[in-house]
Amino acid sequence: MAVSPEQLLNLAVTAADDKKAMNIVALDLKGISLISDYFVICHGNSDTQVQAIATEIRKQVNEAGGTVKGIEGLDSARWVLMDLGDVIVHIFHRDEREYYNIERLWSDAKVVETV
Repeated sequence: MAVSPEQLLNLAVTAADDKKAMNIVALDLKGISLISDYFVICHGNSDTQVQAIATEIRKQVNEAGGTVKGIEGLDSARWVLMDLGDVIVHIFHRDEREYYNIERLWSDAKVVETV
């Protein structure tokens, strides 16, 4: 059974919250970008926390029958990018999130209220 984009979004947000991710933001990119339907952006306060957030998201997506198509940056844990297909998750270390400020780049996107 396929997992809908909205279910993937909620899984990613829930998993990030379970690992105490900070400042979780979900952006609706439909009609703005062809990359994906949603971005989830959050950060952790240490390399270990960033890795734990990514690991928990992968675990919950896999348990729900979804597929993690790719993960980049897990070893350095400064900016982890997870491709869930219709949902892209950005997990930053706190310092990198402030530096890159990707929410500003996607300021046209609507913020999604999630579970």
